Amino acid sequence: MKKVFRGLSNVEIIALGFADIIMIGTVILMLPISSQNHQSISFLDALFTATSACCVTGLVVVDTYSYWSIFGQCVILLLIQIGGLGFITIGVFFATYFKRKISLKQRGLIEESINTLTLSGGVRLVKRIIKGTLIFESIGAMILSIPFIHDFGVLRGIYYGVFHSISAFCNAGFDLLGIIEPYGSITSYIASPIINITIMSLIIIGGLGFIVWNDIYEKKFKFHHYLLQTKIVLLTSFLLIMGGAFLFYILENQSALDGLSFNEKILASFFQSVTARTAGFNTVDITQLTTSSKMLMMFLMFIGGSPGSTAGGIKTTTFAVIMIFIYTNITNKSECNIFNRRFEMSAIKKACTVLLINLLLIIIGTFLITAFQPQLLFEDILFEVFSAIGTVGISTGITRSLIPISKIIIIILMYSGRVGSLTFALSLTRKKKTSKIINPIEKIAIG
Repeated sequence: MKKVFRGLSNVEIIALGFADIIMIGTVILMLPISSQNHQSISFLDALFTATSACCVTGLVVVDTYSYWSIFGQCVILLLIQIGGLGFITIGVFFATYFKRKISLKQRGLIEESINTLTLSGGVRLVKRIIKGTLIFESIGAMILSIPFIHDFGVLRGIYYGVFHSISAFCNAGFDLLGIIEPYGSITSYIASPIINITIMSLIIIGGLGFIVWNDIYEKKFKFHHYLLQTKIVLLTSFLLIMGGAFLFYILENQSALDGLSFNEKILASFFQSVTARTAGFNTVDITQLTTSSKMLMMFLMFIGGSPGSTAGGIKTTTFAVIMIFIYTNITNKSECNIFNRRFEMSAIKKACTVLLINLLLIIIGTFLITAFQPQLLFEDILFEVFSAIGTVGISTGITRSLIPISKIIIIILMYSGRVGSLTFALSLTRKKKTSKIINPIEKIAIG
């Protein structure tokens, strides 16, 4: 394995590693034992499912409960767990467990994989990530098992509790509630506070990011002592969740939420606001949403979670940096400041690059699918593309109507969304020697 990855950069190793795991998952899902009817699924549909699971997206071409056997569901769950934590994190954890020495190259991979700010402390952080994950997922599984046991019996209820806890924490969006309504997600539990609040909590915790976990763990609730990243993540996440819930309630009060009690409307509004940030579950029928609500959800899907988390999207820090950068330019200030700290110019450049690459991928993906399948509504295609690149998994229902070439486009978008659009772009280009020659400056008109 070392020989295979020798000479590759960290971003190339991460990109190829995820691709290898997806291909292994694809082969296993093609086995007859993986399906309930004991027939092999097509390579493309297996690849789509494996990519969706490993990239913690949740878009499906077949209903997870109805089509896949227990074995197939467990394979999907394993891919979700590996994809959520990252294969580097899991690999390093097992290496430390078996007392293997962690090289400088591997420490660099940890830094790149979970977006740590320094090389030091990476191994310790990995151990905390694994322990924290087991704790949160176990608590979530126990709570979710209570209503599921009531509805489906002890064994199935416990299994459903574990499956949905891992899926929620990893922001995957896969569910087994096709037993009630195929492709219905958790719409049957729209009025259940236990299921809604537990899943929302798991999504939020999983989407905050491992650096934020570690910072809160070490400094407890002393906000003024937190890292700048932690402060930005917490503030931005709070504003997006509250703002998204408020707007969703206003937009859908007389539409998709009509007929629910006030408390149920509030619960549903918060759930859609939280889940749109890369989780993939839904408690309301997405096809019944107004166009404005779909636009709101596309905006939330585009931003996603936070760096070094189980979530996708351009990330909350990217969004915050760009907003502050725009504000700084509008107000003619010289520096980008927040919480009495200043951003590095490299952070601003990276944020702008991530934003533009994602927008470019969205435009290209939407253009191609629209060209190949003009019979589909543009609004639905755009929603599907945002959902794929944000690794969200919410759909208006067109996933099963996609032709092979459209599925391939969505697969590429899910993959690039999980490994990171910038990482994906860098993995396709070899580093070239930088020239020391600096060209002369010439002014151009902007805007």
